[in-house]
Amino acid sequence: MMLEEALKLLKKITEHSYDAYIVGGFVRDYILGIESNDIDINTNATPKQIREIFTDSCLPSEDYGSVTVMYKRIRFEITTFRKELTYVNNRKPVEIEYINNLYEDLIRRDFTINTLCMNKDGKIIDMLDGRKDLDARIVNTVGDATAKFSEDALRILRAVRFATILDFKLSDEVRKGIKNTKELLHNLSYFRKKEELDKIFTSPNYKNGIKLLLEFGLDKELEIPNLKKVLDSNTSSLIGIWSILNVTDKYPFNKNELELIEDINLAMTLDNLDPMNLYRYGLYVNSVAGEIKNEDIKVITEKYAKLAIKGKRDIDIDSQTIMKELNKAPGKYLKEIYEDLEEKIIKGELVNNKEEICKYIKERY
Repeated sequence: MMLEEALKLLKKITEHSYDAYIVGGFVRDYILGIESNDIDINTNATPKQIREIFTDSCLPSEDYGSVTVMYKRIRFEITTFRKELTYVNNRKPVEIEYINNLYEDLIRRDFTINTLCMNKDGKIIDMLDGRKDLDARIVNTVGDATAKFSEDALRILRAVRFATILDFKLSDEVRKGIKNTKELLHNLSYFRKKEELDKIFTSPNYKNGIKLLLEFGLDKELEIPNLKKVLDSNTSSLIGIWSILNVTDKYPFNKNELELIEDINLAMTLDNLDPMNLYRYGLYVNSVAGEIKNEDIKVITEKYAKLAIKGKRDIDIDSQTIMKELNKAPGKYLKEIYEDLEEKIIKGELVNNKEEICKYIKERY
């Protein structure tokens, strides 16, 4: 469905006497039989000319010669053929030149497997032997690897990412290029590095990706010295991996991620079969902590399932009833009572039954 609409979009552009192709990851994944929803279009039409064709559907932002178009309710990134003349900080092209040549546009790209194109008739166009590398299951740069990685150091991590998620080998040229330029990773933002690392760590093949990072000493360049410890654990949880790496002082995390990492690191120091620890930190945190310590998760799950309550809301009494039983107005004492009830019920010292709880409260408070 998505491909059909993309081909219609190509036809609409070519009807205006421009060239247009689907390029990159979508074509690569299409040949490999991998489902993809990310379609990039390249064309010799300029952003201004694209906006003239899709007058009602262009989104306002324009970045490095790209225009985003909503067509048939699908978002497409349309980029003009270009040369990237100047890079800054081994990352961003700051000077580009629009060109009218598909081959020239393709040779600026990172890897041969990302240079495959598809025309409006669905025909594959392969100018740089991308199909050959795809069939050989190898990641190869377009041209000299050292030069490519020097232009944009993020390509080093992208090479590892593609080798990981596609289960491909790195070519000798790429391996040499990584060794020559790996110190340039220091110039990248932690945000960009984390984006690529997240994709490596969430791959089913993540352990091979980590082995590649370690083989090239990228753990040092990326400032993740605990990386080898991930291989020694059983966790495949992304947040579990970041908990082992313990780099919240450098890499960016949202509030929820930070809280989970803190809880997991604390739970790793505790007994994850203890009922109170299971109750306080929940199944996910205890399971991830258990995986990191190579404990039997099945046992942790079974133990958690047997807890009398999983949260405060499971206690068979509400605040109104407590206040009524004690003939008291609302106050801090309610929090203390609930904490007491949680502990007594979890430890099996009090049955989670309204009548029994009321009786206990009257006697105790």
